Amino acid sequence: MNWFRTSLLMAAMTGLFLGIGYLLGGMGGAAIAFVIAAGMNIFAYWNSDKMVLRMHNAQQVDRNSAPDLVESVETLANHAGLPMPAVYIIHEDQPNAFATGRNPENAAVAVTTGLMRILTHEELAGVIAHELAHIKNRDTLVMTITATIAGAISMLASFAFLFSGNRNNPLGIIGVILVMFLAPIAAALVQMAISRTREYAADKTGAEICGRPLWLASALQKLEQGSKRLTNQAAEDNPATAHMFIVNPLNGQSMDKLFSTHPNTANRVAALQALADGRA
Repeated sequence: MNWFRTSLLMAAMTGLFLGIGYLLGGMGGAAIAFVIAAGMNIFAYWNSDKMVLRMHNAQQVDRNSAPDLVESVETLANHAGLPMPAVYIIHEDQPNAFATGRNPENAAVAVTTGLMRILTHEELAGVIAHELAHIKNRDTLVMTITATIAGAISMLASFAFLFSGNRNNPLGIIGVILVMFLAPIAAALVQMAISRTREYAADKTGAEICGRPLWLASALQKLEQGSKRLTNQAAEDNPATAHMFIVNPLNGQSMDKLFSTHPNTANRVAALQALADGRA
């Protein structure tokens, strides 16, 4: 069901792009914008893991420097049928974690010191399983595709601002003005909806990987409280990376808001409890 919803949202994003391209500059202009945005995002796809890890000052660890963490990742990766990802620690008080990498063979899992400090061994396993689920579900690829289309839509809106768009469209200059302001917002809404859908899917797959949905549910509750109390300055400075974290690292985003990249934590916990009770 999550993949079906994701497919529908991606189809909506594509339809939005084609419609905007027609209104603003015909399909020729849309094709140019798409090629430029695709080039930018292909570069990001191959290099974003290194860029994000560097943004958050992540340090790679091994069995000598973090034996318990590395062993937990290895055990769960084997259970999930995944290659062993690189393991990183971020020296950050806010409890959080993310996964990155263009494919399972080139993946990394990063956790903060704040997370390791407050979670039990079981809760940590639930979080790691969630991040491995993102790798298993290839969510990085999904979000790269949606980012490509969203970037192309924003580029088309910029073209309309710079070149006055295609005034011969059925709505005339009014259509150009509307698209200039509303298109990037609509694209962002769809992109964020896809991100929230992939979080629910990772919760479910993660629960299957570790075999205990309530481990992740308990961890999410602690992480939610921690993210409200503590500011993650690196995330605040780089808000475009917020969607990667298991809970929103930006302060003031705890609810299911229109522009939130994450689902409401209470809803995620309820879904995991239903899974544990055999109701989902």
